Amino acid sequence: MIQLTALMAIPTSPAALIVFVIAAVVLLLLLFYLIPVALWFQAYVSGVKINIVQLVAMRFRKVPPSNIVNAMITSKKAGIILSRDSLEAHFLAGGHVQMVVNALISADKANMGLGFNTATAIDLAGRDVLEAVKMSVNPKVINTPPVTAVARDGIQLIAKARVTVRANIEQLVGGAGEETVLARIGEGVVSSIGSSTSHKKVLENPDVISKLVLDKGLDAGTAFEILSIDIADIDIGKNIGAVLQMDQANADKNIAQAKAEERRAMAVALEQEMKAKAQEARAKVIEAEAEIPKAMADAFRSGNLGIMDYYKFKNIKADTSMREAIANPHDKSIK
Repeated sequence: MIQLTALMAIPTSPAALIVFVIAAVVLLLLLFYLIPVALWFQAYVSGVKINIVQLVAMRFRKVPPSNIVNAMITSKKAGIILSRDSLEAHFLAGGHVQMVVNALISADKANMGLGFNTATAIDLAGRDVLEAVKMSVNPKVINTPPVTAVARDGIQLIAKARVTVRANIEQLVGGAGEETVLARIGEGVVSSIGSSTSHKKVLENPDVISKLVLDKGLDAGTAFEILSIDIADIDIGKNIGAVLQMDQANADKNIAQAKAEERRAMAVALEQEMKAKAQEARAKVIEAEAEIPKAMADAFRSGNLGIMDYYKFKNIKADTSMREAIANPHDKSIK
C-alpha cells in the first residue's frame, strides 16, 4: 500500500517530472551542504574527532566547516593538538586560521616554542605571523635609503647601509615596525658621521659607523632584532663648509653694500639740505640787497648821503665784482 502511494506521488507528465527531478536535486544539494558528510568522513579517516552535528552547527554560526576541519587535520598530522572551539573563536574574531596553523607548524619544526595564544595575538594585531616565523628562522636584509650627513671638516657624505634583522616574536605585538628601525639607523649614521673629525677617517674605516650604530641598541622596543649593520656604499657630496663660508661672505658683502648705500643716501640728503639752506640764505641776501636802493633813497632825501659817497659806493661794488670774476671765472652767477 505504501509503495502504491509513493508511485502515485511521482508525476507522470514530462514537465512535472522535470520539475520534480530539479527539486529533488536542489533538496539533495542543500542537504549535503548543511550536512557535510564528505568533510566529516575526511576528518574521520584523518584521526580528527568531530561529529556531523558540530559541522552543521558551524553552518549556522557562519563558520566555514572546511576551514576549521582542514586546519585541525593539518595540525593533527604535524603533531599539534588544537581545539575546535579555539579555531572557531579565532575565525570569528577576524583571524586567519590556516595561516596561524602553518605558523605554529613552522615554529614547532624550528624549535621556537611559539604558543597558540601568541600566534593568534600576532595575527589579530595585523601582522603576518607566518612571515614573522620565517624571518625568525631566516633573517631579512633591509637596504636603507641614502643617508646624508656632514663631517666636522664640512664635507658631505652620502651613506647606504644594509641591515640584517630577525623578527622578535615576543615584541611583534606592540613593537615598532620596519620604518622605525630605518629611521633610527639613519639617525645613528648621521650622528656617527657628524662626530667624525674628518671625512677621510670615515672613508678609511666605514666599519666605525657600523659599530657605533650597533652599540646604541636601536632595536629596543621594535619587532625586530638587529643582527648586523653593514655600510654598503659611501659617496662624497658637496663641500658644505665652503658653501657656508661663501654664503656668509655674500651675506657680509650685502650688509656692507646696504650700509654704504645708507651712508650715501644720508650724504645726498645732507647735501640737499645744505643746498636748500644756501638757497634760503641767498634769497635773504637778495631780499636784503633789494632794500639797499630804498635805504639810499631815504639817505639822499634826508641828506645823510651825498653824490660823491654814492659814486664811491658804486666803485667799491664794481671792484668787488671784478675781483670775484677773476677769482671764479666759471661762475656765471657773478656779474
